[in-house]
Amino acid sequence: MRLVSVLTLALLPLNALAAKKTPGGKFWNFQSKALQSSPVKLNDASYEELTTAPRDYSAVVLLTAVEARFGCQLCREFQPEWDIVGKSWTRGDRQGATRTLFGTLDFADGKNTFQKLMLQTAPIILLFPPTTGQGAKADAQPIRYDFTTGPRTAEQIYPWITRHLPEGPQPPIYRSFNYTRLIAGTTILLGVISFLSIAAPYLLPLIQNRNLWAAISLIIILLFTSGHMFNHIRNVPYVTPDGKGGVQYFIGGFSNQLGLETQIVAAIYGVLSFATIALALRVPRMTSSSQQQVMVFVWGAVMFGMYGFLMRVFKIKNGGYPFRLPPF
Repeated sequence: MRLVSVLTLALLPLNALAAKKTPGGKFWNFQSKALQSSPVKLNDASYEELTTAPRDYSAVVLLTAVEARFGCQLCREFQPEWDIVGKSWTRGDRQGATRTLFGTLDFADGKNTFQKLMLQTAPIILLFPPTTGQGAKADAQPIRYDFTTGPRTAEQIYPWITRHLPEGPQPPIYRSFNYTRLIAGTTILLGVISFLSIAAPYLLPLIQNRNLWAAISLIIILLFTSGHMFNHIRNVPYVTPDGKGGVQYFIGGFSNQLGLETQIVAAIYGVLSFATIALALRVPRMTSSSQQQVMVFVWGAVMFGMYGFLMRVFKIKNGGYPFRLPPF
């Protein structure tokens, strides 16, 4: 009886070693690592161990190069999203019911693997389906996902992964609450409220000033009636050569326009507007009748001259325009 007990104790380490060499033993070995930190960080040796057949589990591995010296901006942008995928899956499958493992192999830790796979770009996701057991596939080759459309989020990559896994439970994506954003937002909000409460006595007179809003409205009106949006939509040139060594400030046709032309037209409208405002508001408030007469003639002459120039611009834009005012 004692001999049987001794033999049993002696064979226990061998049984444990044999279990580790089986696919099931490999899975629980990596599952224990995933429970500590998921996705599991791999190197050449552990990648080979994880992906070598036979496998009674699925393995999803990200091959990346996150170090700055490799210059892979896409790798650094996607890494946090990949960590969310791995952590979410492990969080929802702590018992390993889905028999799915997530890993990350960085170029710095797996140069031989990158060379063996002849990879020239990163990041790349390889999904290794099981070769034995439930959902096993005869073809042991991994399914590859290339980032051809730029960085992806965890929610975008998740459907591709679940689509290629055997049927079974699929833990949802879980994003931890961003307390940093909450604190930053609260701080900014309190700062804005404090600033407004302190500056209110100084800001309210400005906000309630009718002249300020009139000036802002006038500037916006002049900006858009002169063709500002046309320039942005059509991306027009500022000036064009006239073929004689000079430049053109205006170009004919209603569907053509220059950047400088827009500014000149806005200035014309601005002068006409200011002259009208001066005649309507400033001149009547003058106490001297002689000054009023002088200012009426001055602003009237300004309006006459600028309006004549504006009609000349109309003539340039449309050669058939019949009206004009001297001296233009």
